[in-house]
Amino acid sequence: MAKTQAAPATGGHQRIETNNFLMIVLILLTVAVGGIVEIVPLYFQRSTTQPVPGLKPYTALQVAGRDIYVREGCYNCHSQMIRPLHAETLRYGAYSVAGEFVYDHPFQWGSKRTGPDLAREGGRRDELWHLRHFENPRATSPGSVMPAYPHLLENTIDWGAIQKRVDAMAMLGVPYDANALANANRLAYTQALAIAAKLAAAGGPSGMANTEVIALIAYMQRLGVDIRGAK
Repeated sequence: MAKTQAAPATGGHQRIETNNFLMIVLILLTVAVGGIVEIVPLYFQRSTTQPVPGLKPYTALQVAGRDIYVREGCYNCHSQMIRPLHAETLRYGAYSVAGEFVYDHPFQWGSKRTGPDLAREGGRRDELWHLRHFENPRATSPGSVMPAYPHLLENTIDWGAIQKRVDAMAMLGVPYDANALANANRLAYTQALAIAAKLAAAGGPSGMANTEVIALIAYMQRLGVDIRGAK
């Protein structure tokens, strides 16, 4: 039995399918229109542009910690976006909403989870746990595949960049008050001293106030705290 061959494209279809440049232009146009239709309305919805009740900007030290988190590539294995699914909320807590992230530049949503989601990590464990975890993840989480970050316990916080980080966030619309804008370095160091004191009191190492791990702990202990406190 003879095979039936499909009829060749004719007219407009033939012109598109045989012209690579025209095909690429039309595909890009389709994607662009679809993107505009999906994204533009979000800029006019209060639920995506207004902060949730109780949301506060990151402190100067937390901003420095967030940048260390980004630098070390933590987002490659940890998302910060809890999906509205029963299994997710049982494990991690309340699902994420857009208003939580209006002060995040950049946000750390992610989709890859080699490790757990961190959107509600703040306050779940004490500061010493976090220090030991960064130093050697297997010491706190047996079987963890997370790499160790002992250098964070030795590297010094870049205090000279603290004020610049806060100023940059303010330029992006984060509503810092006059005190935060005028005294970012002092406020950051005061918070670092408080965290270092907690570590020492809990039996951890002393004299850690200038180390990068302190800034990263400050950031971790902030995640999800505002929305949890607003409920």
